[in-house]
Amino acid sequence: MKMFFQYNWLVREEWYQLCEKLSEEDLLCRRTGGVGSILETLFHIVDVEWSWIRILQGKPDFQEKFENYKTLEKVRKLDAEFRLEVQAFVNDWNDTMENSILYDTLSDGRIEQETWGEVIRHVIAHEIHHIGQLSIWARELGEKPVSANVIGRGLADSSRGN
Repeated sequence: MKMFFQYNWLVREEWYQLCEKLSEEDLLCRRTGGVGSILETLFHIVDVEWSWIRILQGKPDFQEKFENYKTLEKVRKLDAEFRLEVQAFVNDWNDTMENSILYDTLSDGRIEQETWGEVIRHVIAHEIHHIGQLSIWARELGEKPVSANVIGRGLADSSRGN
C-alpha cells in the first residue's frame, strides 16, 4: 500500500514536470471526461487524497475551490503542503488500521460504513484512474504521457521494512 502512494507521488511529480511545457490555455482548456481541465484534474487528485486522509483522522475536510488554484505553481504548492500530512499518515499505517470502520455520512443523511483499508485503496485507485485521463489528453496535445509503469522506479527497495 505504501509503495503505491510513493508511486502516485512520483508519477504526479512527473506530470507536473510535463505540464511545465504546456501553455496556460492547454492546462485550463475544458476536456472531455474527467473533472474538466488538466490542471483541475491535478487539483482534484490532491484534494481527494488529502480529504480522505483527513476524514480518516477525524479532521475537517478541505473546502477550497479550484478557482483559487488556477496555476500549476499554486497546485504544486498546495500538493506540497498537503503531502506532509498525507505522508505522515501513510508512513504510520499498520495492519491494525486495516479494518477500522469509517462511518461516512452522505449528503442525503444516510450513513455508509467502509473499512479504512477500502478507503486507502480507493484513494490510490482514484489517482491512477485520473492519471489515465491525463495520458489521453497529453496524447491529444502531441505530448508523450508519463509512463504508468511501476517497474523500474526503485519503489520495492524504498518500501522494504515499511
